[in-house]
Amino acid sequence: MDTVRTADASSTTIEQSAIRKISWRLVPFIGLMFFINFLDRTAISFAGPNGMTSDLGLTAAQFGFAAGIFFFGYIVLEIPSNLALHKYGARRWLARIMVTWGIVALLFTWVSSVNGLYILRFLLGVAEAGFFPGAILFLSMWVPARHRAKILALFYLAQPLTIVVGAPLASLLIQAHGAFGLEGWRIMFFGVAVPAILVGIVTWFYLPDTPNDATWLDRSEKNWLNGELAKEEKAKAGGHGRMTGKALMDGRVWLLSLIYFGLIYGLYALAFFLPTIIAGFETKFGTKFDVFDKGLITAIPYLPAAIALFFWSRDASKRGVRAWHIGIPALLGAVSIPLALFMSSPEATVAVITVTACAIFSALPNFWAIPARFLSGAGAAAGIALINTIGNIAGFAAPYVTGLVKDATGLYELPMFIVGALMLVSSILVFSIGSLMKE
Repeated sequence: MDTVRTADASSTTIEQSAIRKISWRLVPFIGLMFFINFLDRTAISFAGPNGMTSDLGLTAAQFGFAAGIFFFGYIVLEIPSNLALHKYGARRWLARIMVTWGIVALLFTWVSSVNGLYILRFLLGVAEAGFFPGAILFLSMWVPARHRAKILALFYLAQPLTIVVGAPLASLLIQAHGAFGLEGWRIMFFGVAVPAILVGIVTWFYLPDTPNDATWLDRSEKNWLNGELAKEEKAKAGGHGRMTGKALMDGRVWLLSLIYFGLIYGLYALAFFLPTIIAGFETKFGTKFDVFDKGLITAIPYLPAAIALFFWSRDASKRGVRAWHIGIPALLGAVSIPLALFMSSPEATVAVITVTACAIFSALPNFWAIPARFLSGAGAAAGIALINTIGNIAGFAAPYVTGLVKDATGLYELPMFIVGALMLVSSILVFSIGSLMKE
């Protein structure tokens, strides 16, 4: 009996050590990549109300189309890119993705027409295709299911923190208007593109593909990780998860795709139009804010969102992800996002938007703990990519429909009701698949 207890204690120590090392060695670096990724794809939201819209003569619908066309190329190449990552390894493929999108992002510095903007946004999507699901897949291949919610939550912290840090940073770059003979928004595009190229090069040398390639894990930690992950792969029904075709036809994958669609619709409606809505405070409430003030206000909702994400996901990690860990935040977002535009002051508006941001970011990392419960191998690569692909159709629809309806009505109220309705559908669907929420 004492021998058994000693073995169990030793295994627990090895487990804690391995997960701690992964949390410190991999997650911050992958999080940095995600930080740069989200900043580059949403940089247009800062450029729009700070000179780009007027310089290029964009309507709200054209701005929304430019923001959303990114997802055309992204969607088309999502599944092939994730299968390539599975085949060639995360280190090579993620490094390639980062350097490619960094080069395209750099070209926004010199965009001079609406059509040129459309082309570059489309190419940026092509270049970025596969990064996010590839990062999710990569992290899922490194940790057993019981630790996945915690690891994905730490990774997902990069997304709200991108706006917390990125909005003021983008504002500072925009305020460098006139440097090198460039408008401020062009300098901002240059400033956020260069880190993608540099970090992409570092990725090639830093990122290990598997636990066996990690020099910072000792032999016992590698053996424990390989053993736990192998047991999970074996336990997944009859190797079904390894079959790409079956994974793509799995009804659970498509149901999760619909849920993700609603969550992403809310995320990108908020991300692309929040700076524009804040810029509209001057007309609506008679306020006066300079560029940096607007950047700080844009960042306000995202710091509480990062805190909510951390603690909500920590609870999900302890209990195991349940339907209400996703459904309740989705419901809260559905109610709060249209409500925000009916507030009577900037402070009240930002407060309600903060609730929306907390809701969206609390739901997303817990959502991504679900697919890896029944998908594995190439099936996981294809299934996760399909979920992200269908969900990211909302990445196009959210900004384009929001801009189109705003142009038609002159107001943002109706577009935000559409956002709320789609998030409500996601909440209802989550509660309909409780069986997938069981460990």
